[in-house]
Amino acid sequence: MNFKIILSLAFLLMISTTMFAGFPVERVTKANTELSVGSDTASELVSPAAVAADRQTVAILLWLFLGAFAAHRWYLGSPILWNIIFILTAGFFIVGWVIDGIDIITGNYPGL
Repeated sequence: MNFKIILSLAFLLMISTTMFAGFPVERVTKANTELSVGSDTASELVSPAAVAADRQTVAILLWLFLGAFAAHRWYLGSPILWNIIFILTAGFFIVGWVIDGIDIITGNYPGL
């Protein structure tokens, strides 16, 4: 009986620690653009790596689940005619779909 309680508490502890980050994550930082002491002018600096990672994650999910409809290609701004041909040829006979996936995962796809 005690073993079941301990095991269930350990399981709950393991699940609860993986759900939340233990530190705050900031994607936008504020920095002063001028070096003068009395200046309150601030601009937002966004990390390009954070933006690219978000765009790449969305592209991977679109490629995986809606790749047959060229959703990843529409999202990344490929030419419209190529997207239509991609749909009509079943992702360039599946080979193009795999190549697109490799390019998106490695970050070499145009538009990322």
